[in-house]
Amino acid sequence: MVKVTALFVLGLILICVGGDRLVDSAVAIAKRLKIPEIVVGATIVSLGTTLPEILVSTTAALQGTPGAADISAGNAFGSIICNTALIAGLTQLIAPSKKVARSSITWRAAAFFAISMGLIAVGLFTGRFGRVTGVVLLVCFCVYAVANVKFPGGDEEEKKDEKQGSLPLQLLTLAVCAVLLYFGANLLVDNGIILAGAMGVPERVIAVTFIALGTSLPELVTSLASIIKGYGNVGLGNIVGANILNLVLVMGIPAAVIGINLNPSTIRIDALLGIVVMAILTVPLMVKQRSYRVQGAALLAIYVGYVVLSFVKGAAG
Repeated sequence: MVKVTALFVLGLILICVGGDRLVDSAVAIAKRLKIPEIVVGATIVSLGTTLPEILVSTTAALQGTPGAADISAGNAFGSIICNTALIAGLTQLIAPSKKVARSSITWRAAAFFAISMGLIAVGLFTGRFGRVTGVVLLVCFCVYAVANVKFPGGDEEEKKDEKQGSLPLQLLTLAVCAVLLYFGANLLVDNGIILAGAMGVPERVIAVTFIALGTSLPELVTSLASIIKGYGNVGLGNIVGANILNLVLVMGIPAAVIGINLNPSTIRIDALLGIVVMAILTVPLMVKQRSYRVQGAALLAIYVGYVVLSFVKGAAG
């Protein structure tokens, strides 16, 4: 148990250090390239913090294990709910975002809603995401990547002229921090589950806490570090970008390789709730170019209700 505790603490240290330095590197890249912080958060940072989900779904697909691949849809939509309702809810309650450029958030939010509604339609009619759907999602990722280069947005935001060191060095630092977040999250979750079990915590509680939060830890740490350092828009962009990547990569890869069979509740509950919480987060940003603490409170309330209902449903099942 001493070894487990030590590994748990090591995981906590890795994600704290990784998240702290990742935010610094992201802000330096934004200044170096003279682009808004929210754009870097929605692109480079979100790709780094979504690595756990991407690697898990890719591994399941390449191993050809349908059972493991089938849960990727539930995990992806669950991660979107956790990212938006818990992490964004918490950060917006603490420090609401201000001066968010419409051009930075509008087309990204529209892309999320369009892809989500398309997936819901496919899921309701077919009950699965087949290879064609997977290929379409991967094409969407390519379009999204190109759009981020062509239409980064943020014209309304103030752009800073000062340079922050070598761009290749900052990119390398960011990549290393993403790896630290990945391994730190794994250590924290795996050993946290063991510790919780040893303390008599029920398996169902573990499932809706440690496991559900596990792959979202990088987003959580990065968002909190962004607030502490006064760069809240990095965390906001990270959440929006990570949610899009959950749709197009975390589900796109296994669907394209072997297909994903869907649990009905994944489409009827999780996917729809993902759209609702994203609307609560992004609509005020698009209309007023800022967010409000009441949004954060509402999102947190929704997440608590979602976890409680999942717990009750799990207990009944």
